[in-house]
Amino acid sequence: MHKQKYKRKKVFLTSDVYLPRDISWLHFNARVLQEAMDERVPLIERIRFIGIFSNNLDEFFKVRYATIKRMGQLSKRGGRELGDVHPTELLNRLTEIVKQQQADAQNIYDRLTESLEGEGIRIIDEKRLTPNQKDFARKYFIEKVSPSVFTILLSEDRPFPHLRDKSIYLSIKLSYRDREKKPLLALIEIPSELVGRFIEMPGRGKRTIMYLDDLIRYNLRYIFFIHGFDGVTAHTIKFTRDAELDIESDVSKSFLDKMVSSLRDRRTGDPVRFVYDAKIPGDVIDMLISRLDLDNFDSIIAGGRYHNKKDLIDFPSAGHPELTYKPMPPLPHPDLNLEQSLLEVIARKDILIFLPYHTFSNIIRLLREAALDEQVEEVKITLYRLAENSRIISALINAAKNGKKVTVVMELQARFDEENNIRWTEKLKQEGVNVVFGVSGLKVHSKIILIRRREGKKLKNYVSAGTGNFNEKTARIYTDYHLFTSDERITKEIVRLFTFFDANYKVFKNKHLLISPFSFRSGITKCIDAEIENAKAGKEASIILKLNSLCDTAIIDHLYEAGRAGVKIRLIIRGICSLIPGKPGLSENIECISIVDRYLEHSRVFAFHNNGNPKMYISSADIMARNIEYRVEITVPIYDESIKSQIFDHLEILWSDNVKARNIDARGSNGYRKNNSPEVRAQYDLYDYIKKQLSE
Repeated sequence: MHKQKYKRKKVFLTSDVYLPRDISWLHFNARVLQEAMDERVPLIERIRFIGIFSNNLDEFFKVRYATIKRMGQLSKRGGRELGDVHPTELLNRLTEIVKQQQADAQNIYDRLTESLEGEGIRIIDEKRLTPNQKDFARKYFIEKVSPSVFTILLSEDRPFPHLRDKSIYLSIKLSYRDREKKPLLALIEIPSELVGRFIEMPGRGKRTIMYLDDLIRYNLRYIFFIHGFDGVTAHTIKFTRDAELDIESDVSKSFLDKMVSSLRDRRTGDPVRFVYDAKIPGDVIDMLISRLDLDNFDSIIAGGRYHNKKDLIDFPSAGHPELTYKPMPPLPHPDLNLEQSLLEVIARKDILIFLPYHTFSNIIRLLREAALDEQVEEVKITLYRLAENSRIISALINAAKNGKKVTVVMELQARFDEENNIRWTEKLKQEGVNVVFGVSGLKVHSKIILIRRREGKKLKNYVSAGTGNFNEKTARIYTDYHLFTSDERITKEIVRLFTFFDANYKVFKNKHLLISPFSFRSGITKCIDAEIENAKAGKEASIILKLNSLCDTAIIDHLYEAGRAGVKIRLIIRGICSLIPGKPGLSENIECISIVDRYLEHSRVFAFHNNGNPKMYISSADIMARNIEYRVEITVPIYDESIKSQIFDHLEILWSDNVKARNIDARGSNGYRKNNSPEVRAQYDLYDYIKKQLSE
């Protein structure tokens, strides 16, 4: 049988010092799946967490799994980042973990759909339709779905069709009673991007939802009626490709042309994963694997009836708002109001915007005010990921139309946002905006706005520097900081950074900002070393890091050294953590938690005790080799004592979480932190903290 043919050898990977980043990432995705199991989470939100889990896994295979596969094909042994194991061993282990996680996800999904029934929401397939629903399904298919359905007949004497990795397909087998007649095989791409994956069906009493896949299954007779079949099977398959871009080096082409070409090549990238309905006929699956030319590096996984569960992120509330999170509307900032110039406020004091607790409209307002202020001469911004309908773009175009010199540093290599950024680039250029593409060989991942305003005989600089993208959509669910400041210690160095974007040969030494790839590593290492010296001198010494990922082994080594010297280290790491905390002789003084809740913890903070004179930075960078060596990242000091105190309060609330905090260890056990303290659910307590500031 096929299952025996592709059975993997069981491999366990251990490390005395580092956890391979990809194993740690799967531990993180298991925490996402925990949210789908947590009965404290509203039921429909639990369904949506399965969607987030699935979407994360798709990106993991497209990027990380594909990268390790390339290394294995080149026979490169894994370095410290991979735990010093051969890539093929690691691929086997990753596939083993993923298979178990996907089986867990399927079991959770099955239980959740049963719970939905108990709440009056029923998910039905094509076999459970009432007469009225059958009429609806037929009309809906003919009017809404059939124009977007393309059917491809498979034959040995013609090339196998190209499969898109964003889509799922129904693998169709038409059979006949006449045994002399060969079965007919076909593929149908499910057009969920055009039609939507979930269809609310008419019915009395319970709300009824149907997958688009099943609606197409019900209507197969209208698609294949000319073939006069006697039996039909339809099972979903899903195909994932390597999503890394190979940028060609033809000097005669512009970078924009090279990006367009590379995106075209991505669509035909090497396969890295194939998932199929375990009930698919054996001859069909064997044919598909043979024709798709899947080799031993590829992850071949039998799954359930439905794939692309990432679509569950948009699972409808079906008239049951009580089964979703209660609204936590963004709050106004106590120092900002619509009747006062934002630039005037920033001229007097630094302002900290804390998303999603504060409204993102403050950033839009900053750009719109700059567009209308006659004394503003220049607006400059770095853009990495944008919303599909971006008000940021509208504000920048408005500024250009009002005569401002607008410069956009657009990062075309923002993974999976390349096409969107190319589209915005063309739009901005049409409106007279100066668009530059950053730095050859480096991604510009900084999140900064620079506004230059003529005040008297001088240009005064105003800056927004943040930890997250200028993206209205993610700003509703990602926690991020944006610092508004006119402090010359910061703004002068931001001006010089934009000079570097225009003239890459001009590299400046900075006294205040830590900028990757030039001074971040040395600056953070210097701060850690200062804590080590203080600890050795018998002084109080501590470090708090809040990050998405920690996997740079050189900095991890410094943290281990600091812990052994007596520095108390607290880590709040949402995702990857290659550091192994609490290990005797290595990291007894290091504790690490991860918080996964309704918001995605995205802000990055570095805080050092510094002998009682705390140093604090917010950053666009995680502690990963790519952020430190291969990107332009900005790490900004917090000089305002009030803001520094607020962020310390935020960190303490996060550290006190005993509802959604998990303890991080090398085994990936993801145990919830439990103690006898009063219940603290950090994201809700932070909302209350921000709300309280409005009345102070």
